[in-house]
Amino acid sequence: MKRYLLRISYDGNAFCGWQSQKEDRTVQQVIENALSEVAKKSIKITCAGRTDAGVHALRQYANFDFNQDMTTEQIKFALQAKLPADVSVQKVFTMIEDFDARYDAISRTYKYLLTKQRTPFNRYYKSFLPKKNIRKKIIRNCLPFFLGNHDFTSFSKYNPDLNNCFCEITQLNFKDTGTEYIFTISANRFLHNMVRRIVGTIINISHFELKPEIIRDLIAAKDSNNNLIETAPSQGLYLAEVEYPKDKFI
Repeated sequence: MKRYLLRISYDGNAFCGWQSQKEDRTVQQVIENALSEVAKKSIKITCAGRTDAGVHALRQYANFDFNQDMTTEQIKFALQAKLPADVSVQKVFTMIEDFDARYDAISRTYKYLLTKQRTPFNRYYKSFLPKKNIRKKIIRNCLPFFLGNHDFTSFSKYNPDLNNCFCEITQLNFKDTGTEYIFTISANRFLHNMVRRIVGTIINISHFELKPEIIRDLIAAKDSNNNLIETAPSQGLYLAEVEYPKDKFI
């Protein structure tokens, strides 16, 4: 039995998130069904990080065990033939025996796209907040306050099973392309809704012309019940990349 890693992308619009559910369509279930058809036995996968309903992935990763005598390219093409059009396999890697796509990840990067004008062609793939005032100087001044290792309880959905809310953000950038705004954020780990709440809060600070220093108070409070903390819409969020140590690959 060998362990493999999938690098996949998907359009999250028609999925109820990553994690398998009894009735709703999810990315995990679609991929496991396809893999099980190829292997002719039940296959389970472990991903780098679960995404919510409507969230997209440019590069998501998931590991699985497979005992068929096939090359990584053969696995890729066989799996792709079984998958629907809104999921794509980019590459298959051979990994060391105890590799874990979730716990071995050393960095994750998300992008959040905010369009300046909604069209029929971007409504599912970019966020649009016409009632918010985007003040670029204030937004850029907010970014440094999130960098570093902090307890991000205030910026996450409550999870009674989670006893560690510390995350180290290593990158948080903001770019104006002319037609859209792009937030790029990298960290060693993310909590549920963390990226969307950071983006939503920054936009609120911009809208109300508040001092960016208020972010220190929001982080210190460890309380998400604040009107300033808002969860940005899901369709603007993309899992862009996950980094693993090179010695995990064969």
